[in-house]
Amino acid sequence: MKRDLRSHLSLRFLTIYRKMVAGNGLLYPILGFASCVAFIYMSFGDLKLSSFPKEPKLSFVERNGTQFLLDGKPLYVNGWNSYWLMAHSVDENRRPMVSAMLQAGAKMGLTVCRTWAFNDGGYDALQISPRQFDERVFKTVLTRKNTITGIEYRNDPTIFAWELMNEPRCMSDPSGDTLQDWLEEMSAFIKSIDKNHLLTIGLEGFYGPKSPKKSTVNPEEWASTLGSDFVHNSNITNVDFTSVHIYPDHWFHDLGFEEKRNYVSKWVHSHIEDCDKVLKKPVMFTEYGLSNQNKDFQPSQREQFYRTILDIIYKSAKKKGSGAGALVWQFFVEGMEEYNDDFGLVPWESPSIYKLTIEQSCRLARIQEHSQEKENLKELCSKRD
Repeated sequence: MKRDLRSHLSLRFLTIYRKMVAGNGLLYPILGFASCVAFIYMSFGDLKLSSFPKEPKLSFVERNGTQFLLDGKPLYVNGWNSYWLMAHSVDENRRPMVSAMLQAGAKMGLTVCRTWAFNDGGYDALQISPRQFDERVFKTVLTRKNTITGIEYRNDPTIFAWELMNEPRCMSDPSGDTLQDWLEEMSAFIKSIDKNHLLTIGLEGFYGPKSPKKSTVNPEEWASTLGSDFVHNSNITNVDFTSVHIYPDHWFHDLGFEEKRNYVSKWVHSHIEDCDKVLKKPVMFTEYGLSNQNKDFQPSQREQFYRTILDIIYKSAKKKGSGAGALVWQFFVEGMEEYNDDFGLVPWESPSIYKLTIEQSCRLARIQEHSQEKENLKELCSKRD
């Protein structure tokens, strides 16, 4: 995720939490930034936030080997990032933008939104000061009671999973031991509080110094010196599925568009292979994007870039492989230019992206066995048949 946002706590739809906590109540990590991330599961057709209709009973998303399961049937994810939902939801003037974004996501057949809960410094902060984090606040998030439904977050199936930290690194210990110890401790801590939800780490996906893929798949040598390792970190027992980010614009500065696209194909295939054959867990590509600041950027490149990723995921899902889904960075609505970056867009202002997004939602729905999901998307997808 973007460099200027990485210090923020985050909360997401189809929930994945990121937690930073230590047994003594404070954590003094050498890693950079804590973020609590949640993925919210949208299992409805026409989202109406104003009337709060009675919702059908939801089940928790589970995992069996390399697949997500909902009610015992495979679940594949097409979703997006909107990190700003919490900040807007507490402001009466900006709150309609939250409703508008969720309704737009539902109309595109999207099932997961990733969002953040910011609280650095000040009252009840997650990050009390640089490198100091309050364990009590993490627990407060997990046990917070929804003021509308009366359900604690840890008991709410609307939340898909928690994510420990956004893009964790520990460059002071490139061996990876320090980060590995922290991940093992924190994943166990979260599971001790919340046994209902899935958990992931929030990794970028780089291979560490002991990995045979450090020189064949990593973008460059620096990627193996960050103190993280995709396979080793993701193999922790309490980590239910893996997470990978895709930002070739940040990783390379001398490659053209086609070279970046070819690299991304290799990157995505490599992580699906790891999860199919070694980790035996689902992989979700929780952020992907193409910068509009590239010297050779053309709007049509985004559709090609996105399709490269989504096609690989669809082919994996069709074979019942570990490619479980992807979340584009980032979608927002009109009038939010100050929240945009060089990766964001209003989806309906880009017809090719809007069309591709719906296409992915529909083809993933066709290979799933959830009758309710198919019914919700029936009208949307029938227009494409």
